[in-house]
Amino acid sequence: MITLSQVHKAFGANRVLCGVDLVIPAASSMVIIGGSGTGKSVLLRCILGLVRPDSGTITLDGRDVGAGDRDAFLSRFGMLFQGGALFDSLRVWENVAFRLLRGPGALPKPQARALAIEKLRRVGLKPETADLFPAELSGGMQKRVGLARAIAASPEIIFFDEPTTGLDPIMAAVINGLIREIVTEMGVTAVTITHDMSSVRAIADRVAMLHGGVVRWTGPVAEMATTPDPYVQQFIHGRADGPIESLR
Repeated sequence: MITLSQVHKAFGANRVLCGVDLVIPAASSMVIIGGSGTGKSVLLRCILGLVRPDSGTITLDGRDVGAGDRDAFLSRFGMLFQGGALFDSLRVWENVAFRLLRGPGALPKPQARALAIEKLRRVGLKPETADLFPAELSGGMQKRVGLARAIAASPEIIFFDEPTTGLDPIMAAVINGLIREIVTEMGVTAVTITHDMSSVRAIADRVAMLHGGVVRWTGPVAEMATTPDPYVQQFIHGRADGPIESLR
């Protein structure tokens, strides 16, 4: 569904992406792993067209992501942000229904609220949560609200940016389970970036490792543990010694 070919991106002298090649199949869950500062978030921004690559091509269903109707293009995506990114001044249901209340085809408030409550139920939150403000929620509940917002408009593609950051192991497992269920039920194409290997194993169909500005390895999650690639092995086992330089 999404194809990246020789994608390069630099910020001044900092070369972040140095020829990324990656194919993300439709209706599958791709997880991108790699150390901090390896360009995972930049890669997502390039796919969304928020950052323009210096060279290379990125296509969605064979069409350049930078061409055509921008609003129609973005309407195909949902996004769960790393920090939740909820609007503090809006109630929970207004956060979930943010896209539904704006732009062409905007829904009346009662209909949007009802749909928001339905999505909140889907992520395990009670209807009374709808009228609370984000500050009244725990970190895990805020993450669930962010997930409800990501699926509210029934997107074809959902990006998950470090979905379990800041959560305890139990809540992280709950979020991983919800993501896996939603991806399977909705038949969406999912792209996740994470450092959490538990999340990788719970969410992924396929895994790609980004290092040195390129995709070092990509393949089914079942083959990740047995690949001889030393970069992958060092990363997934959290070893200090190996080809990935660590600060000591």
